[in-house]
Amino acid sequence: MAIIEATGLTKIYRTRKSEVRALDGLDLSVPEGTVKALLGPNGAGKTTTVKVLNTLIRPDAGTATVSGLDVLQQPSRVREIIGASGQYAAVDENLTARENLAMVGSLYHLGRRRSRARATELIEAFDLVDAADRPVKGFSGGMRRRIDLACAIVINPPILFLDEPTTGLDPRSRLALWAIIEDLVQTGTTVLLTTQYLEEADQLADHISVIDQGKVIAEGTADELKAQVGGHRVVITLVDGVDQDVARDVLQRHGAGPVRVTSPRDLDVAVEQGPAELQLVLGELSAGGVPLHDAGMRRPTLDDVFLSLTGHGAVADTDTESEVA
Repeated sequence: MAIIEATGLTKIYRTRKSEVRALDGLDLSVPEGTVKALLGPNGAGKTTTVKVLNTLIRPDAGTATVSGLDVLQQPSRVREIIGASGQYAAVDENLTARENLAMVGSLYHLGRRRSRARATELIEAFDLVDAADRPVKGFSGGMRRRIDLACAIVINPPILFLDEPTTGLDPRSRLALWAIIEDLVQTGTTVLLTTQYLEEADQLADHISVIDQGKVIAEGTADELKAQVGGHRVVITLVDGVDQDVARDVLQRHGAGPVRVTSPRDLDVAVEQGPAELQLVLGELSAGGVPLHDAGMRRPTLDDVFLSLTGHGAVADTDTESEVA
């Protein structure tokens, strides 16, 4: 049963000089108790989608419901049952972690005693005990994201919106935040998250919707999306770019798609049987006297998926949503 549903969402941002269609008839469905990832480049419409669903902006067309509540007709009731964490930590830097959490509790009318108790619970759960009574302005990026996420779940919301929750974090902080999100899901929370990282969607999401130019252009699990561009890619680096044509022919014979040349010496191609195809490629290149600086096999990346689906890379030149929102 879908707990979040959207049909035909359209949102146009207008300025004096331009008109940007951030959402262009977007459809979305999120089953209860699952993690849905919205995967796409900057400007694809991910943040605008989340802002519509958590009632921060109104669409120009289309409908959306959260737990059966119409986001346009019943926004106050929607806000009572959701938690949200944006791209940037929305906490008061001059307050301590404990004070921020208690303040959020009071805004939800939990009462002073319950707000303080809940703050203590979350400080312990998010490993912020040592920093609990320090101003947030002295926190690292990972600590800020943790306190921001803690603020988003003060009321134990059944539905949680996370907009690029790990952007800018170092690998250790990213893994720590992933673990927190996974724990929330284990308790039954439904999560809708946006991300530019396929590995993040792979780790956290039950299902992924790929968004580009305001539309859902593909859906599936991480493995299903990767399979669209080949389960693996054979990657080679030549010693001399003069051998590029020979190497391209070898890769083309064993590949499951077009050969990509990223530099005069670097080539790769999608393959159906990774290890077997890699052995064949290496054998033919060796027999042909083509020396290699490096060779290997890897899983498809976000860029591979987007190049296959849209013809362009995963990172756009500008962040349209940020500029016009």
